[in-house]
Amino acid sequence: MLQRLMTRGVTICRRHLPNGRERITALSGRSFGINTDSPSYKLNSEDCSGTLADVVRKIRERNGVEIGYHSIPKPRDHLLKFQPKFEDLPARSMMDSFTTAVLPLSSDEVIRERYINHLGRVRLGRIMEELDMFAVWLCHRHVQLPDLPKDVPLPYTFVTLLVDKVEFFNIEQLKANQDISFSGHVSWTGRSSMEITIYVRQLTGGHYIDVTKALFLMVARNATNTGPAPVNPLKPIGELEELAWKEADLRQKQRRETQSESVFNSPPREHEQTIMYGLLKRTTPPDSMDLNRRILPAKCRWMENSQQTSMLSPFPENRNAQNTIFGGYIMREAVEISFIMASIYVGGRPILKCISDISFMSAVKVTSFLQMTAYVVYTAQNYLQVMTVAHVWDTQSGEDKTTNVFYLTYKADKIVDEVLPRSYREMLWYVHGRRKLLAALNLQPTYDLPAEESSNESGTKLNTVNKS
Repeated sequence: MLQRLMTRGVTICRRHLPNGRERITALSGRSFGINTDSPSYKLNSEDCSGTLADVVRKIRERNGVEIGYHSIPKPRDHLLKFQPKFEDLPARSMMDSFTTAVLPLSSDEVIRERYINHLGRVRLGRIMEELDMFAVWLCHRHVQLPDLPKDVPLPYTFVTLLVDKVEFFNIEQLKANQDISFSGHVSWTGRSSMEITIYVRQLTGGHYIDVTKALFLMVARNATNTGPAPVNPLKPIGELEELAWKEADLRQKQRRETQSESVFNSPPREHEQTIMYGLLKRTTPPDSMDLNRRILPAKCRWMENSQQTSMLSPFPENRNAQNTIFGGYIMREAVEISFIMASIYVGGRPILKCISDISFMSAVKVTSFLQMTAYVVYTAQNYLQVMTVAHVWDTQSGEDKTTNVFYLTYKADKIVDEVLPRSYREMLWYVHGRRKLLAALNLQPTYDLPAEESSNESGTKLNTVNKS
C-alpha cells in the first residue's frame, strides 16, 4: 500500500510493506508556520496588560489571594453567595478579552536566567508554564459580573481542562535576550467552559517571528472549586469574530469525536489492526512456537526500553488558592522530561514541533508526590512521538492515580531507530502515537479501494490529505 502524506509544503511518502513495516521517505519539505489566513490570527487590539509579572499580580488581586502559604487554605465559602446565574451575565465579544503581555527578557537579567537553556535559547517548558497562566488571565478578562461589589474578590476559580494543541515555530531563531509577546482572547464559550486562543511572538531583527500558537480549554468553577460556575456567553461581533467562532465550534465537535474514537475507548481501525499484525510477524521467529520469544529487527528498539521516569515533590510556590499545583508547572515538567527522553533516544537535541491533547483528569495536591514518565511510542523517519504520563502519589491516603497525559512530537536532524511494541497494550500505544503524529503534522487519513489495488494483501489503500 502506498500512503502519501502532505502538509503545508511537506510531502512524505509512506509504503506499507507486506510484512507490515512502514517505510517513510521525505520527498520535499519546508518549515511549518502559522496559518496567517486564519481569521483568529487577524484579531488585534492595542490593549496591553503589562508584563507577565503584572498579570500574576492582577490575578492575585482579583481573586483576593494574599501572599503567604497556609497549610489549610483560607475559606472562600462566603463568596459563594455572589455567584450569578447564567441568565444574568451580559454577552461579551472576543475583543473584550483580547490583550497582550510581555516577557521582558531584553531588560531583566534575573528573569532571563530563569528562561535560558544550554543553547542560549528559551526554555520551552517555561513558555508552557506562562501560557497556562496567561490563559487564566484571559478568563478573568472575559468574565464580567455586573452586580459584584467592588470590594469583593471574584467568586470564581479557573482551571485548565485540556490543552488542545500547541504548535511551535522558528525555535532555532528563538533568543533568550529578546522580549517575547503573548497575545490572545476567548474564542468560544459554553455554559462554564471557555476556549482560549494564544499566540506567542518575539521581536527579532526589527520584525516579529511566530513562536507558538496554543489552544486551551478552561473551566470556570465556583469560589471553593466544588462545582461549576457560569461564564458570560460569547457573542461574536464582526466578520472576523464570526469566522473565528465557527472555527472554534468545529474544534469542539472534533474533540468529542476524537475522544470517542480513542484506542482506549474503542478497538483499533481495520488498517491499524493490519499494522499491529505486521508488527507481531516482524518480531516473532517464524520457526518458533514459544509465545514469549520475540526478536528485535535491526535499527529498532523495544518501547519498554525507551522511557525515562522522574519523581517530583511539588512545593507551595507552584500552588493556587486551593493548595493544588498549577497546571503550568506540570506542563513544564512534562516538556522537560520528554525532551530528555527524546534527546537520549535520538542521540542529539531534537526540536519540539507540537504538543497535543494534554488532559487534566484531577488536581494535584501540594502535599503529593508527582511521578513523570516519558515513553517513545512511535517513530517515523526523523520524527518521534513521545507520550508523557503524570502519576500522583498521596502518602497520607495511600492513593495513587494518573492525573495527566501529554503527547509531544519531536523532529530530529537524522533518521531515528524504529520503536517497536512487545505487548498488546504497547501496540495500542503505538497506534495511538501514530494517530497523534499524523494530527501533529496536520494530516488526516482517508481510505478508498481503487480497482488496481484490490488484489493487494490488505485490499485497502491508505492516503492522507491536509486538514487545513
